[in-house]
Amino acid sequence: MSAPMVITAAMVGAETTREQTPHLPITAEEIAEDAVRCREAGAAMVHLHVRTADGKPSQDAELFRAAIRAIRKRTDVLIQTSTGGAVGMTVDQRCGPLTLTGEDRPDMATLTTGTVNFGEEVFWNPRPLVRDIARRIREAGLRPELECFDVGMIDEARYLAKEGLVDLPAHFDFVLGVPGTLQPRPEVLDFMIASLPEGSTWTVAGVGRHQLAYVDEAAKRGGNARVGLEDNIYVSKGVLAKGNWELVAEAVKRARAHGREPATPEQARKLLRLS
Repeated sequence: MSAPMVITAAMVGAETTREQTPHLPITAEEIAEDAVRCREAGAAMVHLHVRTADGKPSQDAELFRAAIRAIRKRTDVLIQTSTGGAVGMTVDQRCGPLTLTGEDRPDMATLTTGTVNFGEEVFWNPRPLVRDIARRIREAGLRPELECFDVGMIDEARYLAKEGLVDLPAHFDFVLGVPGTLQPRPEVLDFMIASLPEGSTWTVAGVGRHQLAYVDEAAKRGGNARVGLEDNIYVSKGVLAKGNWELVAEAVKRARAHGREPATPEQARKLLRLS
């Protein structure tokens, strides 16, 4: 039987606005309500950013604490926090959620391993900064998801492993389709998979119109997928998703069409080596 597919809901992000979609969750309660529906639809994990009350991106630990508590009060979905934050944030700001401990600590955290153009801006990740965040993730006792916007970022993960900052095999997230970065093509995905350290797991996050199509590509190749309003606001051409849960439901339908069942949080924990 095919391995279950880990579906992650990237719920909020730092770029999507309420002007673009009224369905973007912003408050802790809104995020938690959508997370419950994502879990019911088949998501095993949520990828979490937070916002201030007026909708501005933030990495404030207390905002993360509120969202994490609200989610865990309602559901067992795994919680992965971003350390990317928003373009222009300092490393201390980006690492806000890594300061949470005990029952508020997330299950996983992201680590982007290189600098890229990001639309008209630059997502700044020089090697010293990457090492700094990797150390903080390690000190927090978390396993990173290595976010790769280009193939060279996979090789950078190998350097981090040589320095003892990440463990291999690791879990990677291929983010494809951001303007200025690697664009999604089947041959690109195949090359990235072939470039992975042996035994590693992977997720693909297609951006915009590529999001749901790359659920199919991931399912066919035995991988996992990320969907959600952070990267795409439409469930079909011109039709806004009513929430992250609707994109998760569509991803589950596509996964099952390829013989893949959605992973439960407990299955995802084992598949991603979180415990």
